[in-house]
Amino acid sequence: MTEITATAVTLGPSGLVLDGGEQVRLCASLFYFRIPRESWASRLEAVRASGYDLVDVYVPWNFHEIAPGRWDFEGRRDVAAFLDLAHAAGLRVIARPGPYICSEWDGGALPAWLTLEEGLRLRQAEPRYLAHVEAWFDQVLPLIAAREHGRGGAVVAVQLENELDFFDCADRAGYVGRLRDLALRHGISVPLVACAGQGDLNGATGDVDDVVPAFNFYPDDRSAFIEPEVRRYADLVADSGLPLLVTETNRLHATLRRLVVSGAKVVAPYLQASGFDFGYTPSVGNWGDPGGFMSHDYDFGGYLDPVGGARPEHAEARVLSAVLRTLGPALAMATTAPADDAYTADVATSASPSRLLLDGGGELIGVPNLTDDAGTATLLAWPGGPEVAVPLPAASCLLVLRDLPLDRFGLPGTLRLASADLVGAGPDGLELSAAGASAIVLAAPDGEPVLVELGAPAPGAPVQARVEAGAPGVAWDVVVRHPRDVAAPSGGAADPVGASGPAGADAGPVAAEHPPVTALTRLDLATRSGFTTRHDLPPSSEELGVHRGRTHYAAGLAGVDELLVERASDIVDIALDGAALPTIARFGATFLLPVAGAGRLDATVETWGHANFDDVRLPALQLGSLRGLGRVWSVVGRSDVSALWHVSAAGGWPGEPAPLRSLAGWSSTRAGESTTYSRGLPVDGMHHHALRLGGVAGSVQMTVDGAARTVTEDDPWLHLAPGEGHDVAITVPHLPGGSLVAELLRLEPVLGWDVEPQPDEAILDLARADAAGATVPLPLELETGEERWFDAAVPPGGLSLRFEGAQVRVSAFAGGELLGRVWLDDPARPRFTGGDAGRLWLPAAWNAGSIRFLVRGTVGEESPVLSSVRLAATQE
Repeated sequence: MTEITATAVTLGPSGLVLDGGEQVRLCASLFYFRIPRESWASRLEAVRASGYDLVDVYVPWNFHEIAPGRWDFEGRRDVAAFLDLAHAAGLRVIARPGPYICSEWDGGALPAWLTLEEGLRLRQAEPRYLAHVEAWFDQVLPLIAAREHGRGGAVVAVQLENELDFFDCADRAGYVGRLRDLALRHGISVPLVACAGQGDLNGATGDVDDVVPAFNFYPDDRSAFIEPEVRRYADLVADSGLPLLVTETNRLHATLRRLVVSGAKVVAPYLQASGFDFGYTPSVGNWGDPGGFMSHDYDFGGYLDPVGGARPEHAEARVLSAVLRTLGPALAMATTAPADDAYTADVATSASPSRLLLDGGGELIGVPNLTDDAGTATLLAWPGGPEVAVPLPAASCLLVLRDLPLDRFGLPGTLRLASADLVGAGPDGLELSAAGASAIVLAAPDGEPVLVELGAPAPGAPVQARVEAGAPGVAWDVVVRHPRDVAAPSGGAADPVGASGPAGADAGPVAAEHPPVTALTRLDLATRSGFTTRHDLPPSSEELGVHRGRTHYAAGLAGVDELLVERASDIVDIALDGAALPTIARFGATFLLPVAGAGRLDATVETWGHANFDDVRLPALQLGSLRGLGRVWSVVGRSDVSALWHVSAAGGWPGEPAPLRSLAGWSSTRAGESTTYSRGLPVDGMHHHALRLGGVAGSVQMTVDGAARTVTEDDPWLHLAPGEGHDVAITVPHLPGGSLVAELLRLEPVLGWDVEPQPDEAILDLARADAAGATVPLPLELETGEERWFDAAVPPGGLSLRFEGAQVRVSAFAGGELLGRVWLDDPARPRFTGGDAGRLWLPAAWNAGSIRFLVRGTVGEESPVLSSVRLAATQE
């Protein structure tokens, strides 16, 4: 692949070159859609103060197309204004408009209604899907193109798609090629990149011309094998004359140092600038067992917490970015190599350390400590010289310089060794940074090396030395600063607000506790309209225009004893004759529900979010899966079909005619080999049926009348439409003593549903409505299934809200927005991931002195109670 050039932007072996400036670059993820507009400028300034000069910015399609054909680029959706602010802050942008972004965002940003269109296949070179993508790109790409670097804007690269190598795309070249063509048609002239999530370059790019491969690399921070893996990636792209772009990775700067010294030219840790998912925007993903709800608090421990406070890693960012600026083009043009003989250490370190051979002379060696204990690294001061022992802090990576010519800085001689970080150099001397003691070796031209061991600096108390070379007129002034004292590139405050505590500590988003809320106002306000329409079958939420929000269903149950419910998701609250049942949140897994004697079923189904990955283990974890009550069936018959299965396997054992055994009951010495069991099921050709397999471990491959199907242990049900099931084959690895149980249910649909859609906009209208009320104290006790509106008075300013109680779900509203939802102490609650699921944030700009709560009591071991609402000021 040839070098790709755009106006003022070049992508070549030295990395992303802007206006001719060659430098290894650090990039922070910063997402405008997770931050109030009023905080955009301060958040951008906080990133710039870290020394990072790039930000990557997802642009989520469904944040801007909020309903089919209804576009919104105003207010906090004004991405153009955000890009302009990034430029004003001195930052450059890698824009990531998808169409799929993942980002633990609702549906990975793919609009929820897409799969309602028959035959449309997501993330494929398929005409109907591509037509929708084209409409999205027609909206967003002109905004990006107008803000390219070289046209007076911030954008220096555009990413197409996201981690396509995780997804089963049938025609990668056709799909990525079409995205490229749309980008070029809209005038995108900066480099186009596509990132591989698991190292499959072709899988991510389709090997399409003019689309540069990049890597998302999430290692174990303590892995000894990071360096050789990264060097391999660098070698792969170097064969095409391209740099190694790591477009996502871990956040610890000890790990980022290992990537830099192994050849990465752009390093973009995800997520350095945390944020918050306001509204109904978190996703449902596969980080749980196997599924999880993403929290509204979107935080993986980056150097800025969700409300913008700096954590200790912010200082580490300033140090590393200063090293990259100081070494500049010499580092950008460096080549990487193993450094297996460069040092010894008394703690666990890399299995194959890396060194960078700097352009113009010298080398940079990475010396990681993979333990939580301080250690010592031993190096030769110079070839033939004495050994030098230097401290190796816990969970760190020293960047050791060797044999660096100093004439490029206007200084004499050579820096033969520095175990501290070189964060500045010029005619006035050398500036280094270290948290502990360090060693440097300097040598005059043709002179003997001089070893100087320096003590540990303290914050505000640098260590200074004047090193005499032993040659007339040759000396160097050296200062070693604590990392906390390394200045931001603008010369601003070295320590932003919040950067305190031990390295790696979570400074948290709060500054001072307020008195807790002691009383609420219970409002005389309905929680829904009550206007319903009749449907034969329960429609999906998306069919009703509920892309975010919830849907209410009701049906009569005369003569029904047991229901089978398929694909109900995300949060399903069912009542029988008004008596609430425990909440169901099982990611669309099929379940049986005894209803004998009940005359009516009511269900409220709330969308937490749409799947942002594609996980076949559960229906609601599949990309493009719909939300709502799913299909509801009356069970009208059962058959045990565990016996009379024909057995076959490769190699003629068992032989013909095929023996009959129970399912998975064949006995063989060939453990682990695939064995197939087949039979016809007693289906009648008129009814729907459901086959349940008990005892599935992992997944089972099946064919039904010649069509491939999969059943998993998390959802061991297979739906059979009328006419299906006459020829069923199940293939499982043979396990001596293994067995499966199979049961066939005959089904009839439950007909006659009264349905009320309640999209997010309808809920927000209620949250804004005026209503009278009466004061009630906390703790607040509710009946199971009871749902009410409450107001709470709060002090001014930005606030962190924390809720305590049990068997309660709370949605909090302010500033015309849903701040978020919490679910307190309920056995039915799924695993939450991505941040602190018990915390919500009220931004200062949205605080008008009160918050509105929608509170629902759920069924469980305890009575529903909201015990307290704790408040703390946030530093924004």
